[in-house]
Amino acid sequence: MSPFEAKLADRWPPADWADVTVLLAVSGGADSVALLRAAEALKRKTGGAGRLAIAHFNHRLRGPEADADEAFVAALCERLGIVCEVGRAELRAADMAGGIEAAARQARYAFLADAAGRLGARLIATAHTADDQAETILHRIVRGTGIAGLAGVPRVRMLGPFALVRPLLDFRRAEVLAYLGEIGQDFCHDASNDSPDFTRNRIRRDLLPRLAEQFNPEVVESLLRLGRLAGDVQAVVDSLVDALLDRCVARGSEGAILVRAAEVAGQPRYLVREVLIAAWRTADWPLQAMGFAEWDALAEMAQRATEPAFAGKRCFPGAILAAAADGVLRMQPAQKPFLG
Repeated sequence: MSPFEAKLADRWPPADWADVTVLLAVSGGADSVALLRAAEALKRKTGGAGRLAIAHFNHRLRGPEADADEAFVAALCERLGIVCEVGRAELRAADMAGGIEAAARQARYAFLADAAGRLGARLIATAHTADDQAETILHRIVRGTGIAGLAGVPRVRMLGPFALVRPLLDFRRAEVLAYLGEIGQDFCHDASNDSPDFTRNRIRRDLLPRLAEQFNPEVVESLLRLGRLAGDVQAVVDSLVDALLDRCVARGSEGAILVRAAEVAGQPRYLVREVLIAAWRTADWPLQAMGFAEWDALAEMAQRATEPAFAGKRCFPGAILAAAADGVLRMQPAQKPFLG
């Protein structure tokens, strides 16, 4: 067993997944090909009643190059004797209102969930590495984020009924390339990753190297440490939010969310914002256009609703109407009758 495979077995023990169907997301790039080869080697060595399956999504944004990646992944899977599910994007202009990257990501994850359902998979695995994590954290810092954003992407999260896992989050990109060289495995190069048109690429190719050269050679490790610490803090906040959510939030008629102001009036504003975000999520209302200013304004309404003379009403992104009066903040889609 190679050092890379041994490390993967330690971070993602085959005993946890060998008896279920696991769907690996494989783009053809170095990271996902390394995950495929290492997971296949571990499965071969450890056995188990489950199986590996591969999902490749062709975004159709790079013409013949994208088709070549699809063919490469299909051929690799055929050589390894692993089933390969292929999806192809049909993105329309309306789908890209939030940007090409966001639309492509949404389409990709929808395909992964659909493929997992067809194949009976319990787990979906993606090949995000420690370098990806550091880039994500730095990207969020530049764009503006809170404690939860500083934690980066989680090792495990739910994608519908499926658990999405990221087994390579402790692996540096150099380890990936060394492993592929060791086993003589080639991979595809996505030329769009070189384009300066995308913020993520500029962070990877310009900002991070400049920070490492001029400020801190260990900047990636520093960002990863920040992410771990932020994750620890967010776990404490989440436990406080859960307890407060149970005490102060209820559902009303016509899909309304009711927040009892007396329960949040004396709480730290940060905690109130987190409670409102959690309540918003339970209603499955759109989050993308809600920034710090909007959450803070909503938190102020919730905390001031206990004041006898206070009565406020405001429409928030996603056409969510909020009204605060008589000790209650009521939130509800604006097109519906506003009932308690």
